[in-house]
Amino acid sequence: MENFIDDLRVRSAANLVAAGLVFYFVQQWLWPAPLGVLVQGVVIGGLTALIAFGLALIYRSNRIINFAQGDLGGVPASLAVLCIAGPGIPYFLAVPLGLVAAIAIGALVEFTIIRRFFKAPRLILTVATIAVSQILALIALVLPRVFDLDQPPNSFDSPFGLRFNIGTVVFQGNEVLAMLVVPVVIAALTGFFRYTNIGIAVRASAESADRAALLGVPVKRIQTIVWIVASTLAYIAVFLRAGIVGLPLGSVLGPSILIRALAAAVIGKMEKLPTIFLASIALGIIENAIVNHTNTPLLVDPILFVIVLAALLLQRRGQAARVDDDETTSWQASREVRPIPRELAGLPEVKWGVRGLSTLFLVLLVVLPFVASDAQTNLAGVVLIFAMIGVSLVVLTGWAGQVSLGQVAFLGIGAAVGGYLTSSRGWDLSLALLGAGIAGAVSAMVIGLPALRIRGLFLAVITLGFALATSSYLLNARYITWLPTGRIDRPLLFGRVTTYTEDRYYFVCLISLGLMVAAVRGLRRSRAGRVIIGVRENAKAAQSYGVNVTIARLTAFAISGFIAAFAGAVFVHHQQQLGTSSFTVDESRRAFTMVVIGGLGSIPGAFLGAMFIQGLDYFRDVFPEVVRPYLGFFTSSVGLLFVLLIIPGGFSQLFYDVRDRILRRIADRHHLIVPSLVADMRAKATAADAPKELQSEDETTVDVGDAMTGAAAGLDELEPTEPTEPDERPTVEATTSPTGGGVATLPRRARTRRPRQEDAG
Repeated sequence: MENFIDDLRVRSAANLVAAGLVFYFVQQWLWPAPLGVLVQGVVIGGLTALIAFGLALIYRSNRIINFAQGDLGGVPASLAVLCIAGPGIPYFLAVPLGLVAAIAIGALVEFTIIRRFFKAPRLILTVATIAVSQILALIALVLPRVFDLDQPPNSFDSPFGLRFNIGTVVFQGNEVLAMLVVPVVIAALTGFFRYTNIGIAVRASAESADRAALLGVPVKRIQTIVWIVASTLAYIAVFLRAGIVGLPLGSVLGPSILIRALAAAVIGKMEKLPTIFLASIALGIIENAIVNHTNTPLLVDPILFVIVLAALLLQRRGQAARVDDDETTSWQASREVRPIPRELAGLPEVKWGVRGLSTLFLVLLVVLPFVASDAQTNLAGVVLIFAMIGVSLVVLTGWAGQVSLGQVAFLGIGAAVGGYLTSSRGWDLSLALLGAGIAGAVSAMVIGLPALRIRGLFLAVITLGFALATSSYLLNARYITWLPTGRIDRPLLFGRVTTYTEDRYYFVCLISLGLMVAAVRGLRRSRAGRVIIGVRENAKAAQSYGVNVTIARLTAFAISGFIAAFAGAVFVHHQQQLGTSSFTVDESRRAFTMVVIGGLGSIPGAFLGAMFIQGLDYFRDVFPEVVRPYLGFFTSSVGLLFVLLIIPGGFSQLFYDVRDRILRRIADRHHLIVPSLVADMRAKATAADAPKELQSEDETTVDVGDAMTGAAAGLDELEPTEPTEPDERPTVEATTSPTGGGVATLPRRARTRRPRQEDAG
């Protein structure tokens, strides 16, 4: 047996060496670079690996993308650097001070924010980390002023005077320090997870939080430790990076570096730390070699996107990690929106109430340009365009379950194609909008092809990388020469209708939004829409009914891409220029946040999110003067966290809850029994009347060392009996309430599907 294990180790080492040689020769063939440049790439890649480790740890613990990973270390790193450069605090005193700050920030973020979203959908928690990153970036921006500095220093002296050359590349003290510290940190991290009780508890909780809780592991306390470890790793990486390339102002970890760390973590499937480390090193070497060979850093993003996409597609399905088993359900953003019950839909008050509210909303939109100024009308058009982006995300993420963090990239493609067709080809505006939509559908299907093998977080990283590649390369006139430059005039619509004025083009935006909403509503009612949602819920079950899962997913991508690109063509003629600032990765994350805040499962959620995120920024003057100072709070990062805590399902959840409450009163007045509405109230009442000990989520205080004595020995062997599931087929018994209204009562459910032992006897 020992000889067999030794043979496996020798074979693995030989395969690793062979892969390294192949990588080196391919890299030298495509982008030749001297040895010193490659060593620089290894140093930068090692620092990226520390950030990727933190991303993987938090994903395994919370199943989220932590967009605040870099900023968790950015604030304490800024503090340490400013202490050295400002008042001149000694290096070996400032570094521990920053470490203490990193530990405190990690624990504070997990305890005050992340733990409050413990039961929230994973997309909600992901958006919460975006808000956390903005808060931490703002703190890092303010810190230099505390030390009477206008901006952070570009570099600081290392306490070591070491210096050596590899060819023409000079490595100074900070680079040498990074070479020494990164291996030590990785060794310490490995020992922590293998040989300490807390490390074993972290591994057990990451494998299965429920099973770890059964073994006596305090899961929530362990998650706090995970965030502290992730914050510490980020602090070490950002601080060492600051000594090499400087400390940026504001956001410490830009989207390009975050995507590289995410890509390395995803290639390692969020669980294999050696693979994550090697992937980070490889990406760092390739990036440095490309910059050295081409002298064009903007080429790095599209090339790395293609490399990462190929690496993910070449991974075998059989190697999927166990953490992906529940990925579809964990990434579901909100509950499914229920239509008005059939028993009530035909009632006059319901029918005319729906029509009246729809007519009132439409009248307000039509009247707006007649009572608003040209500037306000222009901004209202932008809100309508962002509502179209929200509708496209409802189709792709809300209904199809495909997480897209780069939807604005399709907006940019549509803007480029639409602007080119009208300004260079002289096409009619209607034809340009249609052509842009087709281009967006084709590009979305190309990006959607990996969705056949890659899901959830993995696909989200791909779409985020595509957004970065689009903003830096595809929309850069330096590389794509046919892109429209300068002013783009608004052409005629259908060869007759002028669109020059703001009010006329506002109606173009409004009609375009109406067409997209009508098309999506028709899709939802059709068989294709039901198939898309069915594939999201259970792809294998849908296949058993003869559904082609491939066509269903690509259809969702095509429709979503068409709508987003159509909105891009409307947007470029609205702005009358193709600017790159509107199509950045930050705008993609903002659009994603907008839809999650509004409610990802419904079309009204797209409207509400656009009105909240964009409308409050644009139309503060419309509100009373007493309210205006408070509007900025709700659109800030702290305000977004507040809204998510109060309404985790988005504004559409609040809207539909009010609607259902009204419907219950109508049903009671007409003595109608509506099982779906009454069952909801019965479930809430049952939860409210439950004993406090059953409602509490507090964990039993246990000693981690004692708990892990059994967990370490039985983590793989112990298979606790799975609790039986409650019977999910209750019957509804109709009774009459004392007030005369129809009420449905549910019989008490059996606790288990199995008969009790005494009954069996």
